[in-house]
Amino acid sequence: MNKEKDSLGKIIPNLFNYKEEINLESGKKIKSFEMIYETYGQLNDSKSNAILICHALSGSHHSAGYYDGDSKPGWWNGLIGPSKAIDTNKYFVVSPNNLGGCHGSTGPSSVNPETGKIYGPDFPVLTVEDWVNTQALLADHLGIDIWHAVIGGSLGGMQALQWSISYPDRIMKSCVIAAASKLSAQNIAFNEVARQAITTDPDFHGGNYLSSNSSPKSGLRLARMVGHITYLSDESMKEKFGRDLKEEKLGFGFGADFQVESYLRHQGDSFSGSFDANTYLLMTKILDYFDPASKNNGDLVKTLGPIKANTLIISFTTDWRFSSARSEELVNGFIGAGKRVNYLNIESKLGHDSFLFPEKRYVEAINSFLNSK
Repeated sequence: MNKEKDSLGKIIPNLFNYKEEINLESGKKIKSFEMIYETYGQLNDSKSNAILICHALSGSHHSAGYYDGDSKPGWWNGLIGPSKAIDTNKYFVVSPNNLGGCHGSTGPSSVNPETGKIYGPDFPVLTVEDWVNTQALLADHLGIDIWHAVIGGSLGGMQALQWSISYPDRIMKSCVIAAASKLSAQNIAFNEVARQAITTDPDFHGGNYLSSNSSPKSGLRLARMVGHITYLSDESMKEKFGRDLKEEKLGFGFGADFQVESYLRHQGDSFSGSFDANTYLLMTKILDYFDPASKNNGDLVKTLGPIKANTLIISFTTDWRFSSARSEELVNGFIGAGKRVNYLNIESKLGHDSFLFPEKRYVEAINSFLNSK
C-alpha cells in the first residue's frame, strides 16, 4: 500500500449553501451561492487552529488527499498532510473552490436561479476582495472567528494579502507565496493574449457555448499553452526537454517535432477538456484587477496600515511571472508601514510553479512560521 496516498485517507468534499444576497465590488449582486470545500485535520475546542488555503488561477478545493478511485492527489498534496509543511496533525485546514469556479462552486457554468438558464457570460466579474468576503462567510458557517493562518501561492497569495487588509482582526498569520501587490503590464498582456485566444474561437458563441452545446476548446487549449510557458523557467525547460526530438528525426512539417511541443499540446488538451472557458476568462480578470493600493491613490504603505497579522512572504529565484523583485516591493511596503514581516527568496529551478513543490527549505520555512509565536 502506498503510504503517501493514504496519508490523509479518502477525501470527501463539503458544500456550503449561502441563501442570502451578496453585494459585489462591481456593484452587482448575487442572490445566493454554493461553495464546495474540503477540510483536513480536526478543529480544536477553542477553534484556534484553523488554516485557510487559497487556490491559484486554475486550482480548486481539492488541494490534498485522494478521491475514492482517483490516483491523482490534490494540487498541494506535497505540502498538506500529517507532518508536512501544513501539518494536519496540528491544524484544521479548510480549502474552498472560490465563487466563479468550475469545480462545484457557483460560477459561469451554473444555473442562474433568477432565469433558470446557465449564467455563461452573464456571470458577474469578481475581485479578490469579493472572494475574501465569501470566504469570511464560509468561516462564519464553520464557526471560525479567527484564522491561525491564511496561505496561498500566486493568485492564492493575493487572497492571503487581501485577508490581512480586509479582516485584520480575523487572521493571525498570512503567508503570501509567489505573488505581488498588483500585476505588471507584462502579466496583464499575457492574460489578454489568453482571453483573445478563447473569445476568438468560433465555438465561443459570445460566451454562450454551453447553451449551444459546444465549447471553445481550441482557444482554451492555446490559452493554457501560453500560460503554462510563463509558469516554467528557461532552466527547467532546458533540463526537462532541451531540444530533444519526439521521434528520431525531423518531420519537415508542422507537427510536434520537439518534446516540448508535445508536452505543451498535451497540457493544453488535458486542461481544455476539464476547465470552463468563462471561468478562465473570469480568473484572469480577477488577477488583472487586483491592486489594493488603488483605493489609497497607489500608496501601498497606507494600504497595509490596517494589517495586524504576522506575514511571511516567499519568492523563488527563477520565477519571472512574479519575480523576487515584486515580492521585495511588497516587503518594503510592510517595513514602511511598520508591520511584522518575514521574507525568504528560495533558490529553485522550477519557475513560478516552484510554489507547488515541497522543496526542503520551503517546507521548513512554512512549518516554522506556522509554529512560531
